Amino acid sequence: MTSQVSSPAEQADEASEALVGGQRASRSDRAGGGEKEIRRLDRVIIRFAGDSGDGMQLTGDRFTSETASFGNDLSTLPNFPAEIRAPAGTLPGVSSFQLHFADHDILTPGDAPNVLVAMNPAALKANIGDVPRGAEIIVNTDEFTKRPMAKVGYATSPLEDGSLEAYNVHPVPLTTLTIEALKEFGLSRKEAERSKNMFALGLLSWMYHRPTEGTEAFLRAKFAKKPQIAEANVAAFRAGWNFGETTEDFAVSYEVAPASQAFPAGTYRNISGNLALSYGLIAASRQADLPLYLGSYPITPASDILHELSRHKNFGVRTFQAEDEIAGIGAALGAAFGGSLAVTTTSGPGVALKSETIGLAVSLELPLVVIDIQRGGPSTGLPTKTEQADLLQAMYGRNGEAPVPIVAPRTPADCFDAALDAARIALTYRTPVFLLSDGYLANGSEPWKIPEIDELPDLRVRFATGPNHELADGTEVFWPYKRDPHTLARPWALPGTPGLEHRIGGIEKQDGSGNISYDPANHDLMVRTRQAKIDGIEVPDLQVDDPDRARTLVLGWGSTYGPITAAVRRLRTAGQPIAQAHLRNLNPFPQNLGEVLKRYDKVIVPEMNLGQLAALVRARYLVDAHSYNQVNGMPFKAEQLATALKEAIDA
Repeated sequence: MTSQVSSPAEQADEASEALVGGQRASRSDRAGGGEKEIRRLDRVIIRFAGDSGDGMQLTGDRFTSETASFGNDLSTLPNFPAEIRAPAGTLPGVSSFQLHFADHDILTPGDAPNVLVAMNPAALKANIGDVPRGAEIIVNTDEFTKRPMAKVGYATSPLEDGSLEAYNVHPVPLTTLTIEALKEFGLSRKEAERSKNMFALGLLSWMYHRPTEGTEAFLRAKFAKKPQIAEANVAAFRAGWNFGETTEDFAVSYEVAPASQAFPAGTYRNISGNLALSYGLIAASRQADLPLYLGSYPITPASDILHELSRHKNFGVRTFQAEDEIAGIGAALGAAFGGSLAVTTTSGPGVALKSETIGLAVSLELPLVVIDIQRGGPSTGLPTKTEQADLLQAMYGRNGEAPVPIVAPRTPADCFDAALDAARIALTYRTPVFLLSDGYLANGSEPWKIPEIDELPDLRVRFATGPNHELADGTEVFWPYKRDPHTLARPWALPGTPGLEHRIGGIEKQDGSGNISYDPANHDLMVRTRQAKIDGIEVPDLQVDDPDRARTLVLGWGSTYGPITAAVRRLRTAGQPIAQAHLRNLNPFPQNLGEVLKRYDKVIVPEMNLGQLAALVRARYLVDAHSYNQVNGMPFKAEQLATALKEAIDA
C-alpha cells in the first residue's frame, strides 16, 4: 500500500483535517447516548496473539497496512511457531504479531505491548509476562473453558481468580459475537468461527481510528472466488467495529496522528525486509541491464524471496526451485557464468551446504549474490526465530583461503539498498558476495520511501568482446585472468563468444592465462591477489553519531540498529554522552574503522550471538571491545540495552 507524502507543513494540515473529519464521523455515527471519549496518544504498541490457526499474522498485517496508509511511522515483529500446525491451544502453538506505531520517528517494534489481544488461554499465558501493569487486555472469553485452560496449566480461570487485577481487562465473547453476526450467511459454526480474527481487527480498528476501506477491499480480493466467505469476513470486521462503537465496556477510543514530521516528502509504502530485498534485486538487474536469475531451495525464513521473485517474469526474472541447496547454488553459479545477475537465497543450514560452491565461485571469480536470512542455530535450531550467528561462517566457512565480501542491512527498508550494494560489489569485482539479513528484518516491516529511478546507481558492466593479451610472438589471445588494474577483477566472458574460450573449474588457475597450475609460487600469488581484490573493495567510511564527544562507543551491525539507536536516544535524554556507529560492510571493513575505534576509551558491541563481530574487531584492531550478547531468538529490547550500556559506561 502506497501513500503520497507532501511537505511536512502540508502534511500537518492534512493530518489535522483527516483527524477532525474522522472524529466527527465517529461521533455523528454514535447511536443514542452521549459521545465516547477520544484520547490522543503519541504512540501505541499492540500485540495480537492466538493459536497458529487463528490468523494472527493476517490480522496484524492488515492493521499494519491500514496504519501505514494513515501515515504513522511503524515497526512490526511477527512471531510464530516453527511447526506448520502445532497442537491447537498449546503454548508451542501460540502465534503473535506486535506492531508499534507513532506520530514520530520510531525504531523498534516496542519493548512491551500497551494492548494485548488474547484469543485463548495459551495466548494469554505465553504473553502476559511481557505486558506491563495498567495495560489493556482484550480476552476472548469463549475459549476460557476447562479443557483449553487445563492444556496450559490454568487450574482456575485467570479472568476470575484476581491474577489480572493489575491490568485493564476487557472480556469479549469474540467467537459467540462472530457467529451471531454471520447467521445470515448460512455458514457452519466452524466456518463462522474462522472470522473471529476479523471481528477482533474491526474492534481494534475502531479503538485506534484506523481506516477500513483497504481491509474490506483486501478481503473481497483475497476471497474473490468465494464471495460468500469474502462478505462474511467483511461482515465480521464491521461487526467488530460496531461492537466497539456501541458497547459500554469500551468507553474510550484513541487517536495517533500521522508522523507528519518524520518523513521527507515522497511516495511511501509499508515493506518487509524480504520484500525489500526482492525489489532491490530486481532494481539491480534493471540497472545492470542483466537478467536476474535465482537458484534456490525453500528454507525458513528466506523462502518469501523465492515466492516474490517468481511473480516478476515481466522484468526478466527467472527463478529455479532446486531439489536441494547444492543444486540451487550450482544453477545460480552456472547462470553467472552465462552472464546473468545470479542470486541464491538460504539460511544458516543452507549456507553450510553451499560452502563448496561458494569456494568454487571464489576460484572462478564470478559475480554471485548469496543471501543468508539468519535464524537461530545450530543445525535446524529455531527456524522461525532470529539470530546474528552466521557472521563467522560467512567470513571463514570455506576450505582454503576464500575471502568473500559481506554486506548487512540494518532495517527492513534498508534491505533494498543493501541488495543494490551487494550486486554492485559482485558485478564490479567479479566475486561472490554475502548479504546477511535475519528473521527479524525479513518478517518485520516499516515505511519505505520509494526511490526515483535516477537515484539508483548505474550497475552496467562490460563483457569481454575479444583478445586482451599479446604473446611474445605477437599473437593476440584472450587471457581470462588478466585483471583490471584498479579493481583486480578479471574479464567476464560470455560462453559462446568466438575467440574467448577458456578453462573453468575448481583447480588452481595460472595467473593471466587461466591454465591449470600446480606451481607453488603461482598459487601463493593467486591466493594473495584474491585477498587483495576483496581488501581493495571501495566501501564508504564509517559514520559516527557523537554529538557530545563521548568516551564510549556502541558499535553494531545488521538488525541491532533499531534497538541500539533507541537505547542511545534514551541515554542521551537522561544526560549520558554516548557515541554510536553501525557497520553495513563487514568485509572489508571501512578504512577508517581502526581510527574510529581508537578514539574511544570503551567500545561496546551488542550482538545476537556470543560475540562474533567483537572477536573480529579485537583480532583486527587490537581493541578491547566488550561484548553484550543475546541468543534467545528475539531482538534486543531498547530498555534492556539502555540499562546494559549505562552499566558499561559506569563500570
